[in-house]
Amino acid sequence: MTELYDKVAETTEWLNGRIDAKPACAMILGSGLGALGDELEDANGIDYGDIPHFPTSAVVGHAGRLVFGKMSGKDVVIMQGRTHFYEGWEPWQLTFPVRVFGVMGIDKILVTNSAGGINPDFEPGDLMLINDHINLMGYNVLRGENDERFGPRFPDMSHAYAPEMRNTILDAARQLNLPLKAGVYVGLSGPSYETPAEIRMLGKLGADAVGMSTVPETTVANHMGMKVGGISCISNLAAGIAQHKLDHSEVKDTANKVRGTFGSLVRKTVELLDA
Repeated sequence: MTELYDKVAETTEWLNGRIDAKPACAMILGSGLGALGDELEDANGIDYGDIPHFPTSAVVGHAGRLVFGKMSGKDVVIMQGRTHFYEGWEPWQLTFPVRVFGVMGIDKILVTNSAGGINPDFEPGDLMLINDHINLMGYNVLRGENDERFGPRFPDMSHAYAPEMRNTILDAARQLNLPLKAGVYVGLSGPSYETPAEIRMLGKLGADAVGMSTVPETTVANHMGMKVGGISCISNLAAGIAQHKLDHSEVKDTANKVRGTFGSLVRKTVELLDA
């Protein structure tokens, strides 16, 4: 763990030497949602591959860039894409950027993803406020030695998605008059999509949407005392609910269709965040 902290500190120092202001909020943008990072004012984009110790994603729809800039008058940093467990990365590598944000002193993070809709009331293109999550990924990212400089051995997850962040997202949707669903996200490891039987099981467990990310980053952010807000783009109906085979191209196509609505919600959310 000491080695991990040293790597995080090295990366933090490297990034601090290349930015002018500490971001008020960090954002992780999921499949097909990264275009929002291209709209920042005074943008300073850095490829993941150029950042010391940063993991790089090879998944289509993930640009793989860290962008610093201004949104709604506030300094932010956006991850255009993330890495996933199914790509072969170790859990600590998946969440390395979140560790860096925490050591930089950023205390708010907005996590987004494209997810399959389990709730029968959901349709492709809906946006869902994440109220809570279920970890069925087969691992906990905090397993192993704990470094108290990051956080406590047994972090509380009662409010994994901070009430104040959820309320801010809800207020943003109301002010924009945008429909916003709400529900529980369940994380699985992937990369195969779920079977219809698995989807029926997940629905009975209380899940409204399913995906292959978000849970590790949210867990580490809570470990570090960061306030997390989460939004899922319902990109497709899950297996057995949809009457066709699932394909990743559908995820990207739906994300592109809701790009404007999604961007408006995120920008308004950032505007309403406390400094």
